[in-house]
Amino acid sequence: MREAMGNLRSFLSHQRTISGEGRGPSIMRWTGLLFVVGAALFALGVLLSLPPASPPLLSAITYAIGAVFFTAAATLQFVLARRELPEAERRSLPLRARISDWLAAAIQLVGTVLFNVNTMDAVLTIGARPELVDAEVWVPDIVGSLAFLVSSAIAVVPEVRARRLSHVADSAQRIAFLNLTGSVLFGASAAGALVLRSGADVSLVWANIGTFFGAVCFLVAAWLFGWPPRSRTAPGGHRRRHRSAAHLTRMSKP
Repeated sequence: MREAMGNLRSFLSHQRTISGEGRGPSIMRWTGLLFVVGAALFALGVLLSLPPASPPLLSAITYAIGAVFFTAAATLQFVLARRELPEAERRSLPLRARISDWLAAAIQLVGTVLFNVNTMDAVLTIGARPELVDAEVWVPDIVGSLAFLVSSAIAVVPEVRARRLSHVADSAQRIAFLNLTGSVLFGASAAGALVLRSGADVSLVWANIGTFFGAVCFLVAAWLFGWPPRSRTAPGGHRRRHRSAAHLTRMSKP
C-alpha cells in the first residue's frame, strides 16, 4: 500500500501541465475526459428516453454507466484538490483556498456516489410502485443534485477557482459558472422527477430539460478543463513581437 501511494504521489508530481506535451495525458486531462464521457452519456440517456417505443431499461442503463464515469472523474478531482501547487502560486493563495477546494471536491464525490445509487436503483425498480421509486431513486437523486449545487457554489469563489483552475486561468470563470449552471439544471431535473402517487412525474419535461442541458453544461466545462484553448503567445507570436520591435527601431531612426 505504501508503495502504491508513493507511486501515486510521484505520478501527480509530474502532472504540471495539460498541454499534451510528454508521453501521456495528464491527470487533469483524464479528469476532463471522464467528465465529458459521463455528461455525454447523461445527455444521450435523455434522447433515448424520448421515443415512445424506446424501452425504459435502455436509457436507465445509459444513465447508470454515465454515473460511473462521473464518479471516476470526481475521484480524480478529489485527488487534484490535495495536490501541491508550485511555490509561487501557493504563496499567492490563502490556505482556505486549498481547504475549500478539497471540500468542494469531497462534496462533489459524495454527489456522484449518490447518482450511482440513484441510477442503479432506477434500473432495478422500473415499473415499481411510486412510493418505492421515490424512496430508492428520487431521494438519492435530489440529495446528489444538492451536493453538486453546493460543490459548484464553493468552486465559484474566486480564490477556489484560482487554485482548482490555475492551469486554465483564461477559462476559469467560464468553467466555474458552467458547472454552477449545470448543477442548477440538475436540481431542477431532480425536482421534476418526483413520482406522484398517480405514477406520473411532477414534470417530465423539466426532468428531461434539466438533465439534458445540465449535462451539456458539464460537458463543455469538462472539455475546457481538459483541453484549454491554445495560448496565442506561441512561437509565431514571439516572432511577430520581434518584427514589431524591429519596425519601431527603424521608425525611430532619423
